[in-house]
Amino acid sequence: MNYYFLYNNGKNQQFIMLLVLAAIQVSTLLGQDHSHRTYSNTLKPITKPEPILADYPQYFEPIREEDYFESPPLIADPNSDLNVRSWRFSYNARGIVLMTNHLRAADTAIIMVHPWGIDDGQGWKTPDPAGVSDFCTPKKNHLVEIHEKQVVNPFLKLYRGKVKLIMFSLPGNEDPIRKKLYRSFSGKPDDADRAEGAKELTTALYRFDYHSQPLPSSLEVSTHTPMVDYFRLFQGLNSGPRYDPPGFWELPIPVTKSIDVDSNDVIIYDAQGYSELKKFLVKQSIRHVLLVGYATDKCYRATTAGYENLSKDFDVFLVGDATLATFPGNSSPRFATNAAISYAAIDHMITQISWIKYKPTP
Repeated sequence: MNYYFLYNNGKNQQFIMLLVLAAIQVSTLLGQDHSHRTYSNTLKPITKPEPILADYPQYFEPIREEDYFESPPLIADPNSDLNVRSWRFSYNARGIVLMTNHLRAADTAIIMVHPWGIDDGQGWKTPDPAGVSDFCTPKKNHLVEIHEKQVVNPFLKLYRGKVKLIMFSLPGNEDPIRKKLYRSFSGKPDDADRAEGAKELTTALYRFDYHSQPLPSSLEVSTHTPMVDYFRLFQGLNSGPRYDPPGFWELPIPVTKSIDVDSNDVIIYDAQGYSELKKFLVKQSIRHVLLVGYATDKCYRATTAGYENLSKDFDVFLVGDATLATFPGNSSPRFATNAAISYAAIDHMITQISWIKYKPTP
């Protein structure tokens, strides 16, 4: 091909320029901004720091470290109106690094991971006598419900209409009932659809038989290594058909009624996969994510809308007091949530509700 001819031909120059502009536009739409800047990674020691995540000690054991440092803002969006103070932990820096970031609310989504409507009166409930779901016992599920009412729902209500999107992730795929109930990547139901979907949801959840098999009363174990067989036959967590009857996990799991869902809020279905979620967020011009939800050590971390996925492509802040970790062997989640968030802080930014401030530009 004669590239010299192409370059020097006037019409071809215009054509090439159009191709370049189109490529830039496509790159922007795909979130592929390859521009760079130099960040001043200066760490200024902080004296007499206050405990972190101390607003809800019944849910979160406060963070206390020996050494704290202040660092310059990492995010400083033009026309920012959402100030988010945050921290991470660095073994190499030998302490906690804090900074205040300045975001545009219009570029921000709040995503809640797995607000399952279990044992909340909508009909979907933990199977008897030994079934497991969500936080795995009805008592623990009810404690999560209290956290949703006291902490998460007020936070979502405060920022709905300020940030670009409020989103919730749920298991499975978009079934016919939930398609009528919730806005998704592909559609938005009207009032009539939602009313019909609510009726169908109640029917589907209440007609299901939630009874299953009891715990085994005897176990056949080896005389040589009985513990191997004991834990194989009597697991600490078995959500299979013995204890959760067939069809239980195929039911249309709703958002918990402790959370107010607006018609503009968007449901993420795990089975659609992260690539579809990423495409939707990029199309909506989302760059920043405030992540809340359950369970800090599992779904919040590793499902479709978990921080391990989102942090590859977006600026993600884990809202530490708006999440709860599973807490086996304990009556409170505060230490388990502290441990899960503290570990995540090695590679992710952590914030808390009281550190997020909306200040609209004049």
